[in-house]
Amino acid sequence: MAQPSKVKSNTPATSPYQKLGALLNKKHAFLILIILGIILAVMNFNARMSEAHDDSLYIEAGYRYVHEFPSYYYTANAPMYPMFLALLTLIFGTNFIVFKLFSLLFFVGGAIMYYKAIDKKVPEILKYFVLTFLSINHLILYYASQTFSEAFYMLVQATFFYFFLEYNYGDKPFSDNLKMDYKKWLIIGLMMMLLTLAKNILLFGIVAIVLFYLFQKDYRKALFSLVSFGIFKMAYELVKSAVWGSSAIQYKSQTNILLNKDPYDASQGQEDLMGFVGRFTDNIGLYLGKRFYQILGFMDEENTRDSYFLAFIVMGLTFYGLYRAIKDRQKVISFFIFFAGSIAFGTFFVLQARWDQPRFIMVHMPALLLGMTYGIYRLLEKDNLNQRIFVVLLILLSGSMFLSTMKRGIKNMPIVSKNMKGDIYYGYTPDWQNYLKLSAWCKDSLPENSLVACRKAPMSFVYGKGKHFFPIYSVIARDPATQQSNPDSALAIFKRNKVTHVLIASLRANPKVNDGNIINTVHHIVAPIAEKYPQKLVLLKHMGDIEPAELYEIKY
Repeated sequence: MAQPSKVKSNTPATSPYQKLGALLNKKHAFLILIILGIILAVMNFNARMSEAHDDSLYIEAGYRYVHEFPSYYYTANAPMYPMFLALLTLIFGTNFIVFKLFSLLFFVGGAIMYYKAIDKKVPEILKYFVLTFLSINHLILYYASQTFSEAFYMLVQATFFYFFLEYNYGDKPFSDNLKMDYKKWLIIGLMMMLLTLAKNILLFGIVAIVLFYLFQKDYRKALFSLVSFGIFKMAYELVKSAVWGSSAIQYKSQTNILLNKDPYDASQGQEDLMGFVGRFTDNIGLYLGKRFYQILGFMDEENTRDSYFLAFIVMGLTFYGLYRAIKDRQKVISFFIFFAGSIAFGTFFVLQARWDQPRFIMVHMPALLLGMTYGIYRLLEKDNLNQRIFVVLLILLSGSMFLSTMKRGIKNMPIVSKNMKGDIYYGYTPDWQNYLKLSAWCKDSLPENSLVACRKAPMSFVYGKGKHFFPIYSVIARDPATQQSNPDSALAIFKRNKVTHVLIASLRANPKVNDGNIINTVHHIVAPIAEKYPQKLVLLKHMGDIEPAELYEIKY
């Protein structure tokens, strides 16, 4: 069985590349970087829920898995992380600090597994650069203390990389004897299936794995990997059908949402082919021409403008890295670029550009950076001066990320200290403080069977100590003429869903500035009702003098 080609190098043993690689190994850089990552993660620990609310959605889903089993199945996206939170909920209750500590463990475990996956398979200095990125990057550390699925997914992904690379290019790779290696193939198939449960978009990753084998003319491996994946996928679907039955059917599936032009407004119709092409080009600019550089610290996070020129630089360096890896027969590097690139392609094609969240590209940046830096590494290899320049650039980039993360950590420590001492709202702006305090008031003061409609229901669930809220993500019963709700239709929808109250908040449209512009989705529903039927809305509670939140009871 062919082994992976080692990096072809004509550099002398005393070259800057090899000197630095030897120094890093000698000085226990792996242990130092892991410890540094833990310290920075603790400094940047976030003891609050994100205003983006997806992290709260996962917690609510975990709670519902426990308390509504088997009539509840999470269908918004990949269900694996909420299932894990359900296990934690059984043990610890809905304790989001405990959940966040597990995210911290996922972060550490993911970094270790990533290192083990590429150890002795890629150039030393690139291996340590990737580990440095994983250990000190501010955004990765942000998700290391959140209940988003990113830290969990990166551990699953890194574990898959470890087994895949070990069985294909390690000391004891696959043989041609299936009977001898069937356990290894079952592990690969299981890990492939887990990838798709950790993130739906990883279906593109499964295609990438099979195509990678085909391009290498490893037809048996392509077949074995696909069959093994199919075995576990079929088994999971059978179990899901037997346990959850109809509750696991995605009546409002994520697929349908992705097909819509506007994910929040199905009335605008579904996307056509040119619309998906437009998404693809828009997302290239957003993720490769903006988010990529923001994550590395080269661009201010408040910048809203993307650059196709910068995006083409990323793509050019990535393709050049792939070209050099293929030319050098460096199959490990080729696989990382092919895998991450395929998933990025799928992400850019299917996601509406309005999502524009850095986490969608962040989870694949270690693989992309490995490929990009490999091309530059090989390009500058023959000249010692150029090697020194490349090494200095990596050190400067790492130093810049470290300083940025340190600054954030120093700024964060007083906030997390107050949160952990009991001031759970400290660190939020007044609009969010009032909204969350009123959510907690609903739990403490309203009848148990009451149901409150609000804009950020999962966050209200967390701070409302497990009370369910009715989610409003878009204007219901929208009147095309006014872009507001038809009052009679809106009331009928509320009544049908047994909504008893509505929470109206002054949540800022721009989280950084109180300029009067607010998220007015609920306002567009309530205002027509108040205008036509003022007696049907009774003010129960007003929270806050600045950027207040208000609770109204609905009198049908």
